[in-house]
Amino acid sequence: MKKIRPYLYLVLLVAATGCDDYLEQAVDQRTQLDTVQKVSELLTTAYPQADYATFTETMSDLALDKGAGQVVVDEINQNSYFYQDVQGRDQGSPEYYWYACYAAIAAANHALEAIENAPNPAEYSAQKGEALVARAYSHFMLVTLFAKVYDPATAASDPGIPYVTEPEKVVLQQYERKTVAYVYEQIERDITEGLPLINNNAYRVTKYHFNTAAAHAFATRFYLFKRDYAKVIEHANQVFPGGNIGPNLRLWVSVYSKLTANEGLAVYTQATEPANLLLVETASLWARNYGRYRYGLATPVVNYLFRSQNVTGATWVYPLYTQGSDNWLVLKFREHFVRTDVNADIGFPYTIFPLFTAEEVLFNRAEANLELNNLEAARADLNLFASTRIENYDAATHDITDAKVRAFYGTRDVKSGLMATLLDFKAAEFVQEGMRWFDILRHGLTVQHPTADGQVFVSAPGDLHRVLQIPEEAELAGIARNPR
Repeated sequence: MKKIRPYLYLVLLVAATGCDDYLEQAVDQRTQLDTVQKVSELLTTAYPQADYATFTETMSDLALDKGAGQVVVDEINQNSYFYQDVQGRDQGSPEYYWYACYAAIAAANHALEAIENAPNPAEYSAQKGEALVARAYSHFMLVTLFAKVYDPATAASDPGIPYVTEPEKVVLQQYERKTVAYVYEQIERDITEGLPLINNNAYRVTKYHFNTAAAHAFATRFYLFKRDYAKVIEHANQVFPGGNIGPNLRLWVSVYSKLTANEGLAVYTQATEPANLLLVETASLWARNYGRYRYGLATPVVNYLFRSQNVTGATWVYPLYTQGSDNWLVLKFREHFVRTDVNADIGFPYTIFPLFTAEEVLFNRAEANLELNNLEAARADLNLFASTRIENYDAATHDITDAKVRAFYGTRDVKSGLMATLLDFKAAEFVQEGMRWFDILRHGLTVQHPTADGQVFVSAPGDLHRVLQIPEEAELAGIARNPR
């Protein structure tokens, strides 16, 4: 993917720097944003070029303490496991992600300003749609991670994050957090206005942009958090023609499970994979370390998710690999190294992450149907998913029945059992992608993190450290930090 430097970072991302002369220069001294092509190039930077998996995976219940040994000991990994504020802004840290989101927002806002000032704004319709949806996405990720999870009973009073809609014109612009409810209103407004404008023909490689499928997928996630379940289903059914998600799921049984390790790494994040709806290239060490972090996927979790029979009576076909006795991983990510110049021995590691997939859309639709008491529709999607992850799948043997749900989860409430099924399926599907944390937030799940010396750290709903700390420098822009 072509790399374009962000045109202007929000002043709140760094301590106050710069001068009036700098502010009077063009956004990017190499070009003026006066053509559709130039605005399109700017929008390649309207996506957070940072990963969240490094900290969200570690905060989740999919991470355990492997103890000392052949592991990577890292401050971000360790602090996240113990729900301590991460100090510093290295790649993979919450602060790095905060800065990357607001850099992406800045790019979207400059594109929107250029479009508004263009003599022929109608010609920029597709670019406007991409900018609005991309802006909404970065704000959604920020409010999800750096504010309390959306609760309709408290969202109107819970502090949100700044929703920035204009490029900065002065040094040290002041911002207001407002409320989670306000941020959600702005996100929905940008999605509603932007999504109909998106035109896939405007992109050279659609999977690196908010194409129509990815935008609808994002809408399913947003409305799932907002608890507007009818809209989750509405958007899920627009991701693929006729709402037919099945043909676009990853072929774990027939393809992925039969690949060599190198082949598996090569295909998981390819743009040609139908399941991948939106990809982003990030500066990240995740691909290098995700199987070897001390606090990560360990044998007890592997045994539950992959080696034991699940509610279907079968086990998943996902191939597992190890990098040492307890360093488990599912091959998804590979690192590519970008040298500082062609003759240099130093450079920067990058990893490609799937931000939205067909599998998430299926799960979001199933969860929305469960919440609306459409149990059979949800069950159909869960059975569809299982059919693509179980060797020699047979509906008569493996379909998820009420009896199986009650026996496996020890409940007489089929709805709650199906929800537990869905969350377990998602945990297996998205292991080591950082996605489990969002389910923990939305469902208010308690996390227990044992240590090698026998202690157990518990994080329950209401734990202040579940809300990531806003960077200290943001206080210079008038943004209050989260309580501790």
